[in-house]
Amino acid sequence: MPTKQIRPLHRIDPARFEAPVIMTRLAAAARQLAELKGVVASIPNQQILVSTLGMQEAKDSSAIENIVTTHDELFRHGANAEDAGSPATKEVFRYRQALQAGFNLVRDSGALTNNHILKIQEELEKNNAGFRRVPGTTLKDGSGRVVYTPPQSAAEIVALMGELETFVNDATGYAADPLIRMALIHHQFESIHPFYDGNGRTGRIVNVLFLVKEGLLDIPVLYMSRHIVRTKSEYYRLLQEVRERDTWEEWVLYMLTAVEETAREGIAMVTAIRGALLEVKHRVRRDFPKFYSQDLINNLFSYPYTKVQFVEEELGVSRITATRYLDLLAAGGVLEKMKVGRSNFYVNTRLYEILAGAAP
Repeated sequence: MPTKQIRPLHRIDPARFEAPVIMTRLAAAARQLAELKGVVASIPNQQILVSTLGMQEAKDSSAIENIVTTHDELFRHGANAEDAGSPATKEVFRYRQALQAGFNLVRDSGALTNNHILKIQEELEKNNAGFRRVPGTTLKDGSGRVVYTPPQSAAEIVALMGELETFVNDATGYAADPLIRMALIHHQFESIHPFYDGNGRTGRIVNVLFLVKEGLLDIPVLYMSRHIVRTKSEYYRLLQEVRERDTWEEWVLYMLTAVEETAREGIAMVTAIRGALLEVKHRVRRDFPKFYSQDLINNLFSYPYTKVQFVEEELGVSRITATRYLDLLAAGGVLEKMKVGRSNFYVNTRLYEILAGAAP
């Protein structure tokens, strides 16, 4: 299939997205997103959510690309640098690292630039190949048939990404709600397909970082990959129909639905994590007052699997003291001690069950 001309986003009439059905869906998505932002703000240490939910998003986003791992493998690898891990587990873990790196860049700069996107993809793929410079990239369906040929010229890719960077960072040039702009940006990025590999996962990281940049979220905790996993065929069908039939309205409706449903699920998950955190906090403060601290609670909810080294480093205590804390918590039923090979892990079973139970 020949390359289709990619139209700069600012040339799409924003009035197309003022239809009542879109406005209704937009209002519902915005309400859920605002509620999610509020619930997240009720967690004293929001970095807990970036760490734990970021791992969940990494797992789901990678599954869209048929990179599949289990929660056990993923959490264990995250807690043990000596664990070789499967190739899939390593790729999923790199996704979380790329998400964190991108969040740091957006938070510190207030922008989401092409240089940031290049750094995200570099972290994801562990190379610095940059934008595609060699023609030959095509997108195929499940039968191996070419359905779309993205831009092949290196100069065209750079030009299109430059236009997209302006659209991402200059809200004054396009009179549409940020959620609608996010939907357009995601499609445009996937159609440019600027990298040799990692386009889908990078594009999904860009989605949530754009919302952080726009102030709709304080931290990147809207993870639409779970919705996309459940509706994978619809996702790819609508991507292609925009290219072939200019059906932007249907695509925007799909993405707004993804925001609404994902935000609703995120609210439930963050609420469950907050409840578990408060329960464990009160229990540790009651039963182990001699070593209770907020730093300890934060540690237990930053990693479904924690270990002595993490407590030692984050609480500034000796290895002997950290081991005693964790063994006492395990003996008291707060954690579950698990030996895998030569390593001891201490599992926050409440947190694990919340995350694992959210699998699509």
